Amino acid sequence: MTNFVQSSFMKVYNNILETIGNTPLVRINKLAKSVPAQVFAKVETTNPGNSVKDRMALKMIEDAEKSGILKPGGTVIEGTSGNTGMGLALACIIKGYKLICVLNDKQSKEKMDILRAVGAEVVVCPTAVEPTDPRSYYSVSRRLATEIPNSWYVNQYDNLSNRTAHYEQTGPEIWAQTEGKITHFIVGVGTGGTISGVGQYLKEKNPNIQIWGIDTYGSVFKKYKETGIFDENEIYPYITEGIGEDILPANVDFDVIDHFEKVTDKDAAVYTRRLAREEGIFVGNSAGAAIKGLLQMGEKLTKDDVVVVLFHDHGSRYVGKIFNDDWMRERGFLEEELLTAGDLVAKHGNKPLVSLYAEELVSHAIAKMRNFDISQIPVMKDGQFVGSIDDSHVYQLLVEDPSLRDAPISTIMNPAFPVVQQNTSVEELCKLISKHVPAVLVELGNGKFHIVSRYDVIAAMA
Repeated sequence: MTNFVQSSFMKVYNNILETIGNTPLVRINKLAKSVPAQVFAKVETTNPGNSVKDRMALKMIEDAEKSGILKPGGTVIEGTSGNTGMGLALACIIKGYKLICVLNDKQSKEKMDILRAVGAEVVVCPTAVEPTDPRSYYSVSRRLATEIPNSWYVNQYDNLSNRTAHYEQTGPEIWAQTEGKITHFIVGVGTGGTISGVGQYLKEKNPNIQIWGIDTYGSVFKKYKETGIFDENEIYPYITEGIGEDILPANVDFDVIDHFEKVTDKDAAVYTRRLAREEGIFVGNSAGAAIKGLLQMGEKLTKDDVVVVLFHDHGSRYVGKIFNDDWMRERGFLEEELLTAGDLVAKHGNKPLVSLYAEELVSHAIAKMRNFDISQIPVMKDGQFVGSIDDSHVYQLLVEDPSLRDAPISTIMNPAFPVVQQNTSVEELCKLISKHVPAVLVELGNGKFHIVSRYDVIAAMA
């Protein structure tokens, strides 16, 4: 068989790792209309692992090899939100290492499935625990590295090769692509490697360049930057993936970062979808946070500014979450115009109306509330709605007299819920639903009804 010979004009890569870097800079048009500056996205999805993390993953492994920490045939262990794991997986495949990725359970199923597809072993840990808890993905990663022979814990948070990768690669690319005209760099901050490495390089070129980090509510970065206080009261679970932390990674160089801007989970999700639909850029959750953060800071920009916003990863990682209408709707993130009672019913109209007969016992009502996970039920007699019960009323009665469990519902029920038509406005529903009236019934026609609760109205107004 004749061996293939590369000619002088052909560009052929020896392996997939050589394709990392040189990602495109793309102008943001529709979403940046309200911003006077020129806005460009550094779209890192063209890396082979579809994220910016490919850069630092390879750099960390190569530096570990050079130092002798990572030995041939070894096992690489890392706590990751998924993207670093993908970059490490590609490097491990080419270089012959085994990989164990430790993720927290808020990460998308797609991220976990992708890691398994490229040969990584995936260990899932709970999100809502302290970093020092033995169950946290930080602790589990460290424990595995002590238990498994010939293994190396990457520790992307404190491994400064993470930051160096962006100082050596991403920063110079952005400087060259903007011909040195960049005035602002904006990116979501997680491990801190991207913002710190790029920020250091750009400020060495021009100390006037502003480096803005995007943070999320539930993370400690913004307050720590502004006050120097690590406030544990700032820490609580959040949904946005890839940014924010409950620790202070060594890779975060707060001296390089000029400002942190917090973005809500809802805004991050909504603007991730808008990037896909309005710009044709199918990217991940942190990109939505970054573009919304830019818009929140728009008044600080001028027509002479050149802004680069880095988009970390690909939208395929979030198909089951951000790009899933049901997932968005359940969290109140879906921007729907709900104007009438019929609109509210349509959100759960596939579920049957649960009702009770006046002759049934209070214990039956409690069982139905538990089985259907509901708080209020209409009561019927002779085909008519004659009353209602709700959990707070039943609870109060049973506290005072537990024997009422065996009483007929007719003896303890409240008045029947008001009945409205499908075209009744949400504003009218707000007038009907009160502290003493927790729900209304919506007439659907043909003798059918559905319930709209206080919670449904609150969700519609959120």
